[in-house]
Amino acid sequence: MIRIDFDHSYARDLPDACAPVQPERPPAPTLLYWNAELAQELGLDSGQADAAELAAAFSGATLPAGAKPVAQAYAGHQFGGLSPSLGDGRALLLGEVMDRNGQRRDIAFKGSGRTPFSRRGDGKAAVGPMLRELIIGEAMHALAIPSTRALAVTATGETVYREQALPGAVLTRVAASHLRVGTFQYFALRGERDMLRRLADYTLARHYPELACAEQPYLALLQAVAERQAELIARWMHAGFIHGVMNTDNMALSGETIDYGPCAFMDVHHPSTVFSSIDSGGRYAYGNQPAIAQWNLARLAETLLPLLDPDEPKNAVPAATAVIEDFAERYQTHWLQQARRKLGLSQAQDIDQELAEDWLALLARQDADHTLAWRRLADAAEGQDQTLTQLFNDPAAAAPWLTRWRQRLDAEPQAAAERAAALRQANPLYIPRNHLVEEALAAASDHGDMGPTLALLDALRQPFTERAGLERYTLPAAPEVAQGYRTFCGT
Repeated sequence: MIRIDFDHSYARDLPDACAPVQPERPPAPTLLYWNAELAQELGLDSGQADAAELAAAFSGATLPAGAKPVAQAYAGHQFGGLSPSLGDGRALLLGEVMDRNGQRRDIAFKGSGRTPFSRRGDGKAAVGPMLRELIIGEAMHALAIPSTRALAVTATGETVYREQALPGAVLTRVAASHLRVGTFQYFALRGERDMLRRLADYTLARHYPELACAEQPYLALLQAVAERQAELIARWMHAGFIHGVMNTDNMALSGETIDYGPCAFMDVHHPSTVFSSIDSGGRYAYGNQPAIAQWNLARLAETLLPLLDPDEPKNAVPAATAVIEDFAERYQTHWLQQARRKLGLSQAQDIDQELAEDWLALLARQDADHTLAWRRLADAAEGQDQTLTQLFNDPAAAAPWLTRWRQRLDAEPQAAAERAAALRQANPLYIPRNHLVEEALAAASDHGDMGPTLALLDALRQPFTERAGLERYTLPAAPEVAQGYRTFCGT
């Protein structure tokens, strides 16, 4: 039996925020993926467990000893519309562990069957969407973007029905926590102030213990969450990542990226890029993500007003509003800091903001690939412009900006070779290209072939280091393949 030293602080401290549920037993679990590196990081004792034992333990067939699964309650704004009662309709928190760095982390199932929050859903998941979450989460982790991660993916041996019949799967997800903006909304909408305070105190203790003794700890909590989100969204934007469903129930208070549904990475750089099939209005388009993060934080701020001023919550509006209004500046600070690194600038100058913004505007006008254009700045730093300019509709269009960039680099102390090396460590070569993700998912779902998924994961684990034989993982899809590409939620 798999032994995990579980704790259950969430269920113990916040029993009204969850409901005990047992996962449904899958008929024939088979291990598709086991993240041995992450298991070691978590300090899990899997002993001499073989693939069959791991499949049973991480599918719900035989739970790891010490697991006490619960479904968590939360509300959420979904595409701007408020749903007062959502909750884990197909997820279960098994418990928490202290990892080797002393950090408390959740271990949870996704796709393990119905819960009290399932409404009309079956609580199940299919192989394809669970492998997408694995691939994108591991890619984000390798890119140093805070993210939930997959410990295991297990095929259940049963069929789930969506638009078509699909093989079922359970994902085992690891997160700093599953606390969301929607968790606070759930209790604020019910007017349960005592529960709201307990939830805020739990969040402070778990993620921001240094703020517990602040003069205004709940205002400090809002500021800290805003700061982490500002940095996170800036990282998304520089990576060309589009979450696709930035509902308030998908914003984690830990500052991690959570819930990889219709997500994707851009090929051609365009701010209006949307991949999600359910985002017909473009609410969560690439260029809208910073503003949506700010909007979500405003919803969090609203839930905290009764804690900020219990006697007259409306009196707390100015202080909370100031935090929300400050988000744009927080985001811009992180965005520019990261842009300087990606442009090879170690020292700050006032012209850097305009230089970076003009670079992205150039990419959009020239239909240039987001990832490769950034990456090939390293070649340009060594005087080899062609690999960069060939990405543009009009190669000559890059010349004026490159002249400005080189003039700016003249103020930097690095030699050309040192600068190029730094640029290659700042700008990845390998990202989860959409056509390669789809290829991997189709092979696993349709043919039971995990080979393409494992090969793609291998490329993504070292995104900054060019390796021979991986050339196909650097290239975007052909235009006729990329045109009209859409991603789906998978629920």
